[in-house]
Amino acid sequence: MRARVALRLGWAAIAAAVLLPINAAASTPRVEEADLNGDINTIMSSYIQSAVNRAETDHADALLVVVNTPGGISNSMDEIVTSLLNSKVPVVVYVYPSGARAASAGLFVAQAADVLAMAPGTNIGSAHPIQATGENLSGDLGAKVLNDAVTRVRNLAAMHGRNADWAEQAVRNSVNINAEEAVRLHVADLEVPDIKTLLNQLDGRESPRPNGSVVFHTAGAIVDDFPMPFWQIFLNALIDPTIAALLIIVAGYGIITELSNPGLILPGVVGGLAAILAIVSLANLPVNIAGALLMLLALVLFIADLKAPTHGFLSVGGVFALLLGMAFLINTGPIGLGVNPIVSIAVAAITLAFFAFFIRKVLAARRQPAFVGGDSIVGAVGEAREELAPEGLVFVSGALWKATADSPIPAGSAVRVVGRQGLELQVARENGQAKEKK
Repeated sequence: MRARVALRLGWAAIAAAVLLPINAAASTPRVEEADLNGDINTIMSSYIQSAVNRAETDHADALLVVVNTPGGISNSMDEIVTSLLNSKVPVVVYVYPSGARAASAGLFVAQAADVLAMAPGTNIGSAHPIQATGENLSGDLGAKVLNDAVTRVRNLAAMHGRNADWAEQAVRNSVNINAEEAVRLHVADLEVPDIKTLLNQLDGRESPRPNGSVVFHTAGAIVDDFPMPFWQIFLNALIDPTIAALLIIVAGYGIITELSNPGLILPGVVGGLAAILAIVSLANLPVNIAGALLMLLALVLFIADLKAPTHGFLSVGGVFALLLGMAFLINTGPIGLGVNPIVSIAVAAITLAFFAFFIRKVLAARRQPAFVGGDSIVGAVGEAREELAPEGLVFVSGALWKATADSPIPAGSAVRVVGRQGLELQVARENGQAKEKK
């Protein structure tokens, strides 16, 4: 009897020893991390929205969004803001590490979080609406965009008990402050040096929401980092106005080279791949139709200059169309940037040189005497593969031919084709005195 009791107590002790770590793990808070690092665009928006959905599905205790961004596309910013505002999981935005920033569109994303924290040496602000070219918006459109941005950022700040007046100044006058000043002015909630300290300070904190409030339970939390998948990293690299424009140019180079020199294959393959990648890039960017048409016009002018005797004037027009097209190609909205102007000028110069080279080659080809049919091989130089006395084999234009000569020609000698009868060539020794046979 005592043995049975002892056995049961032993099994109970083993079960308790096994279950204790499981219960402890179950009670440990879990925080999921996403990294908003780089420009805000459609790929980044998709990634952050997926992070919010995953955190909700996993019933995480909080979602940590680590931010370091210069801004980006306003439409993508709106999607991220909406996703964060409607998250069922408490959201904390952390501007990190030192040297990071939440600028332009990043300010709106930061103000959408339940808690905004910043690391020492970081900054936030500079959110005045600008054109895709970097110039200020003016007129009625400028006033409309500015007022909309001001109202939006004030709402975001006020919803979370932050300084709406300063947020407005960040939009109207592009003011920018560091982490210490941001906390002092109630623009940010916390200044902490690292993620561990942040989570410990967040524990038990209550953050207001329109339909109530959320409470953070993050002390000693396990942080699961979910970085952007490789395929999104690749697409994110493509989602850049400058990269998109360069891909279009490379596609044009490759395709035109293949059309001008059929059979080269490699330029056509490279051009085709670049065209596909350009389509993927442009599909995720707000394309300005006028800019796209100008770039198409530029390619048409370059091709026309290969066909028409304009002595390069069409290519010059193509360069101007290309410059304007690249300048207006991407309309990234009031908070984004367009194609790098320095890259645009460099590409235009290289493109002019590229097509000038082709035009010279085409003009040189036009000056060559025209041959048709079998006469096209007359004048070609080859090599005698065996002695011609008077018949033998010669290698001309990449093929072996049966040939005859008026006088013996040793094997290995250079020969010139002076005539042709059917599949038989008439050749002469190439010694500077060969002439076409009449």
